[in-house]
Amino acid sequence: MRTGLRIRPEAEDDVPALADLMTEAFGDPTVAQLVASLRQSSWWVGDLSSVAVLDGRLVGYLLFTQALLDAPDRLVEVLVLSPLAVVPDQQRAGIGSSLVRSGLALTSQRPEPLVFLEGAPGYYPRFGFEPAGPLGFLRPSPRIPEAAFMVARQKLYKPSMTGTLVYPDAFWRHDCVGLRP
Repeated sequence: MRTGLRIRPEAEDDVPALADLMTEAFGDPTVAQLVASLRQSSWWVGDLSSVAVLDGRLVGYLLFTQALLDAPDRLVEVLVLSPLAVVPDQQRAGIGSSLVRSGLALTSQRPEPLVFLEGAPGYYPRFGFEPAGPLGFLRPSPRIPEAAFMVARQKLYKPSMTGTLVYPDAFWRHDCVGLRP
């Protein structure tokens, strides 16, 4: 981990600064609006919202929310990693990697058997993510490139768990499905 970098759970007084951080990182407020909606939903898991602090400044954010896998025999509660945000002047400095590693350490202690994401296929495999399609998982939308739809299997995963990922409705309301240009 980078010297001086601290990863900690999101605190209530971080919320306004996090909205600014996400707007800066993504170039528009849409992802911050998504997170605000998720924060008010039943899919929110408060202890899975983490911030990166460097020299007293919020420089990164990572969120996991619950979602569903529409499996052949039942609905399975799973997690979605989204968003991962780092302020532009600190990108490519290991902050995102530190957030993902810390977050996955938290998810490994939880009952959800799978963590899904849509993201850069050259970035996430180093953390244990792999293409989801060959394992029998279907994307929630064809707007998600097949190569970007990835999954990390957790300790309670069983090979019989296949099916379609169902995002919380906030992803659809904010049009946050599919990679952003």
